[in-house]
Parts: sequence; C-alpha cells; structure tokens
Amino acid sequence: MVVVWSAGNGGEDARAGLKAVAGEVRCQLDGAVARVELSHPGKFNAMSRGMWRELKRQVVRLSGMPDLRCVIVAGEGGHFCAGGDIAEYPAFRFDEASLRVFHEEEVWPALQALLDCPVPLLAQIEGNCMGAGLEIASCCDIRLASVSSRFGAPIARLGFPMAPREARLVARELGTTVARSMLLEASVYGADALLAAGFLTAVVSETAVADEASARAQRMAALGPQAARLNKQTLRRLQSEPAGDPAWADVYAYASSDEHREGIEAFLAKRTAAF
Repeated sequence: MVVVWSAGNGGEDARAGLKAVAGEVRCQLDGAVARVELSHPGKFNAMSRGMWRELKRQVVRLSGMPDLRCVIVAGEGGHFCAGGDIAEYPAFRFDEASLRVFHEEEVWPALQALLDCPVPLLAQIEGNCMGAGLEIASCCDIRLASVSSRFGAPIARLGFPMAPREARLVARELGTTVARSMLLEASVYGADALLAAGFLTAVVSETAVADEASARAQRMAALGPQAARLNKQTLRRLQSEPAGDPAWADVYAYASSDEHREGIEAFLAKRTAAF
C-alpha cells in the first residue's frame, strides 16, 4: 500500500504563528521505501525557510519507522534543488541574530536529521543541484544523477559565505579541492566531473534516473535491514571515533540476531534470505 502525506508551510508553521510561504516537502511511503520530494514550483525547488523546517519534521518522522529500509530524496519537475529561496533573504539575512537562527536552528537541524537517519538515503538528482541542494545531497549515502545535472554553490556572487557546519559537510563529501573551487571561484560542475571526483555514485540518462533510483532503492530494501543500519552507524562513527576506541565494544552485539542467522543459513541452503 502506498501512503502519501505532505505538508507545506501552512501546517505546523501556521499553528505556531509563522508566515506561510510557497514550497512544500512531500513524503510517499511504499512498503519499506519512502520518497521525500522537494517542491517549489517556478523556483527549481529552492528551499524556503518553511521547507527547511518541514524537511526536518518529515525525516525525523521517517527515522522513527522501524520497518523502513530506504529513503529516496528527490526534487519535483526535473530539478533537485536550486539553492535557497533568495526572495526571502532581505527579511533576515542583514541581521546577525536572525541569520544565525536561520543557519543554526532551521538549516542545520534539517541536515542533521538527514545525517542521523538510520536507513540508507538515496539522492535522485536531476537538473540543478546548487547550494542548499548540494548540502542536502551531501547528507545522502548514494547519489545518483542525470547526465545533464549541474552542481555548485555560487553564493560568492551574492556576497556571502557558506555557514561553517554546512561547509564542513560539503567539503567532506566533495573533497576540499572541488569545494574550494565552488566557493572561491563560483564554479559549476557537470555530473561527469563529480562522478570522477567521487561525489556521485552513478550517472545515467535523464530518462533513466527515476527508474534507476527506484530499482536501487528496492535492491537495498531487499538486503538485511539490521546490517544496513549498523553499516550506516559504523560509517558515521568512523568520522569522529577511531575504530579501536572503547566505545566500539558493542559492535558484535548482532551475533545472536535472527537476521544474522537467517542470512548465513539462507546462503548455505542456497535460498534467498527472508529478511
């Protein structure tokens, strides 16, 4: 059964007395696979402040679903995300306190929710993937792009830098050489260049990207869900903790789990494991 829910910026934001603006984040749940879709018609899915808040809410909700096995993150209408909604910027960017609130209490919590999501995230990237889109894609585990997609963070043209935690995230995933070029030269890269740089997992034709994303998500969903969650946890911990640290004492606690036993027994019996 397919379950669809969406919330624009009129839902919880309106109840909290916040001004509603355009754009929404939609979520569709189909079995063990969810699809999170950024939608801001006419603006290549640029992220409004309300969309950042809603992205966090949607991802936190998905993260609490024990049967979820994969999340596809995509944009509507042939584009991933063209960055932030610049039309909103004059209302808050020229005040230090309100700018800090935007980056530290709206943008980063949404990105952190993506980073903390316990299941694999697959970015389905088409068209523009700029600024905020690049940051969202950087949170994903698998990044699939159409051959015509474009990547960059040309915010120097607007006269401001990338926020520190966001810059650390992007530099870690892109590599510092490409990140410097994007931020210091406002360079825009094609998909093939970022595939060569190791940022993208695969590049396919425009007509194939949606089907390929769905096929990859289904393949991941058929694998051991406990193993996927543990692998994500391990890769995340390796970014800040050495593997020999005492905090890793519990890494073999899965030994007696049903999934572990089923996977081994199915292989020996030459049958498909039923995870």
